[in-house]
Amino acid sequence: MRSDDTTSKPGRLSSLSFPEYRLLWWGGVFAFLSMQTQQIARAWLAWELTGTSTALGGVLVGFGVASLIAIPTGGVLADRFPKRTIIVVAQVLQAASALAIATAVSADVIAYWMLVAASVVQGSAISILGPARLAMTADLVDTDHLTNAIFLGQTSLQMTRVIGPALAGTLIGIETIGIAGVYFIGCGLSLVALLLTFGLPAGAPSRLSTSSPTDDLRDGLQYVRQRPELLRLLSLSFMVVMLGFPYVTFLPVLVADNFGRDASSLGLLSAVAAVGAVASSITLASAGRHRLSPLQTRAGFSFGVFLLVFSFAPSFTTAILVIVGVGASTSAFQALNNSLILSIASVEYHGRVQSLIMLSFTGFGLAALPLGMAADAFGLRHTMSAMAIAVLAVMVAGEVWRRRIEQPSLPSI
Repeated sequence: MRSDDTTSKPGRLSSLSFPEYRLLWWGGVFAFLSMQTQQIARAWLAWELTGTSTALGGVLVGFGVASLIAIPTGGVLADRFPKRTIIVVAQVLQAASALAIATAVSADVIAYWMLVAASVVQGSAISILGPARLAMTADLVDTDHLTNAIFLGQTSLQMTRVIGPALAGTLIGIETIGIAGVYFIGCGLSLVALLLTFGLPAGAPSRLSTSSPTDDLRDGLQYVRQRPELLRLLSLSFMVVMLGFPYVTFLPVLVADNFGRDASSLGLLSAVAAVGAVASSITLASAGRHRLSPLQTRAGFSFGVFLLVFSFAPSFTTAILVIVGVGASTSAFQALNNSLILSIASVEYHGRVQSLIMLSFTGFGLAALPLGMAADAFGLRHTMSAMAIAVLAVMVAGEVWRRRIEQPSLPSI
């Protein structure tokens, strides 16, 4: 339930004054740190096993397919069952998949298909975790602090993107730890998050549903279709994330092939991107409701521009400098979009709406394979530049759509 012991004006860290939200936030730090360390280990291991961009994309296809099935389910579950139970189940799955890969690497029986299988499990876990976490956020803070709480949740994710990749990249290079050790550490971090989750309230749904899960899902889709701005924001999120965010999948290729560097440099590049993301999240955490829409538009366009410049970075040093902007703009776009969507949607639909937001990452996973194939066929730099141009085109279309919604006399698209 929400705490009512704080009446201070929302500031950059004000949501952390709610004890239960603070517990959710710290649990997220450990859960996200586990995900980030495993992401670097998984990417580097896939590259070592196969040496192709296509294979890197293939790992994410497993994530995308699992998400495509699990995400709608996750939204319905978050609106029907105690959110704490859902989060616990997701964290158990995360810990189990990390332990399985760590054991396989230690026993020297690791195979590429195992990475795909683990990606399926993790995609399923994240797909049910995300809607439940965000819906619980709305339960633990009041309306005035909701935007701030979402930004702080995003900040916790980006903080782990600073620490996780750098830590994983360094540990992979240490012979006594290596990739197996990173996965064991990831398992341990997931277990810490699990222990913190047990201290949360149950997070019972705001209403007791008497309809079937299928009817609940259909009701959620109908709810979105009847609200043009909500539909626009969800569509914009899907296209930008699907077309632009897969750049992170191909960082191992950029680091190893284009710049001739090792896993520690991959960790550094990822960490620097996260520094920009943390900076933007903290800066925007106290943004007023009236500023969210224009800031979101600027963030989307900035992401396209920075990604275009990054795709042609002539040196590792230049790439380091530019990826700060890439990280800042991606984090800002995602958090601002989530805040706008949740501010429009009714509380009883938060779980299902959040699941639709997360469908963006299904597109991310499914697009990674064809983009990887394009990178192998036409070159990584040309593929990434095409991704950036596509993001800019989507943002232009989104602005046209917004203006038509604001002018009812014009036909909507």
